[in-house]
Amino acid sequence: MAGKTAGLEDLSVAFVTEPVAAADWLIAAPVVFCLMAGAALLMLRKRTDLQPLIALPALVVLNGLTLGLLAHVLLNGTVTMTMGRWLPPFGISFTVDPLSGFFAATSALVALAAGIYGRSDVDHSGRRYGFYPFLLLIMAGVLGAFLTGDIFNLYVWFEVLLISSFGLLVLGSERGQLDGGVKYAFLNLIATTLFLVATGYLYGLFGTLNMADIAIKASDLRGTAPLMTLVALFLLAFAMKAAAFPVNFWLPASYHTPRLVVSALFAGLLTKVGVYALLRILGMLFPMQRDELALIIAIAAALTMVLGVMGALAQNDIRRALGFLVISGIGVMMAGLALGSPAGFSGAIFYAAHSMIVMTALYFAVGIGARLGGSFELTSAGGLYARNAMLAMLTLMLFLSVSGLPPFSGFWPKVVLVKASLDVGAWWLAGAILVTGLLTTITVGRIWALAYWRPSPEEGRLEATQEIANARISVPGALPRGAVAALAGLVILTVAVGIWPEPVLVLSQDAALGLLDPSDYVLSVFPAQEVSQ
Repeated sequence: MAGKTAGLEDLSVAFVTEPVAAADWLIAAPVVFCLMAGAALLMLRKRTDLQPLIALPALVVLNGLTLGLLAHVLLNGTVTMTMGRWLPPFGISFTVDPLSGFFAATSALVALAAGIYGRSDVDHSGRRYGFYPFLLLIMAGVLGAFLTGDIFNLYVWFEVLLISSFGLLVLGSERGQLDGGVKYAFLNLIATTLFLVATGYLYGLFGTLNMADIAIKASDLRGTAPLMTLVALFLLAFAMKAAAFPVNFWLPASYHTPRLVVSALFAGLLTKVGVYALLRILGMLFPMQRDELALIIAIAAALTMVLGVMGALAQNDIRRALGFLVISGIGVMMAGLALGSPAGFSGAIFYAAHSMIVMTALYFAVGIGARLGGSFELTSAGGLYARNAMLAMLTLMLFLSVSGLPPFSGFWPKVVLVKASLDVGAWWLAGAILVTGLLTTITVGRIWALAYWRPSPEEGRLEATQEIANARISVPGALPRGAVAALAGLVILTVAVGIWPEPVLVLSQDAALGLLDPSDYVLSVFPAQEVSQ
């Protein structure tokens, strides 16, 4: 009897029956490619000579895939691919809008720069224990988080990048790395647990985890479900992931311990995934609850900005100072989230992309400077300008960019955010952004004066040499061409965006409008006739 009726079932009600368009395979291709390339490198882990020869071309291909995906989205609008042929909300969807496409392309560029820099920063032992496989796998997690349209799978991709980051953090198994790894793991596991609790709570309220489906149902549940409690859980979890005040103390305790290339990768990407999740969930799914929490978010943003840069100003270790500058930048992005306006979101998105590039490059510059001068400590460093003027000038441009000064990429998003703050009467938030910029300029100016402009002190050379040995940095004075090329490429990018910001401004504005009006996102997942039903 079942056999007689099986052929009469209308599979189109529950399944995707049309073939996937060729261009839509780009939606899942970056994540699939990273997993396959990481698995291949893992199988060849004993061939350390082949690791960079395979990983670097793979990262070039990854950049091509993410740029192709971004172009596809800009030409055709938000695109969706649902796995397993099940129609949403039952099938797991990857949905790519301008925000996720922009972040994916920028993160792939950072990964390529890290791969090039890692050729000189990671020795035979580091390759043997999986630097390049972990690099590809952490990119799978980062890209999966940016591209997924399902909140539970956002949690899954967070787990993928978290597990990979553990491997990168303890690469070398030194005491300082293990100590930093324990702090990093403990606090991130707490944040992950909060995320999982909030996800279960969300499913209990909505009966779905598809972001487009939640966007449709959220307004109907307002007043009948404890949505504020749910949003507060997400805010706390992602604020901890992003290292926002008051749950930011784990970052400066851990980011200075691994190899420089790992610190650069973490500073450029991992906290930005937390910011992306805040923008996506609070900005697109629960805008009314975000409005009610706006003052709390704004206060946390201002404290994150100011206390972060004050922590940087107090440091003697340049790596720890950069860790606090990462935290300060997170506050700037959260200011845009607090404002909730198109300009506020646009400024936060622009600043996040700028921070991915500039913070990665700053860690590169510090690593190369330590090779040249022999120390990370300001009391022991000096004379870097006399040793290599080109490196000093590249670093100075990065210092000006992170301070938000023209003509570099950090200037424009701060202008947008200050104006957006003044437009809504939040003069104190605009003041916090400007004061943070001033204190950042003082902080990096102090580093420049002591490490680059000041003549090299003769005292402390023995300690500096021992520090270099402990940090597994190559012989001081040896500047590998690949590392310098990776640094120079990122510096050129921040200068180019500073001089010609229009493309990034337009892209950031489109991404912000997509968050504030998710109709294109929803219609990409659900056809118009299904939404109307």
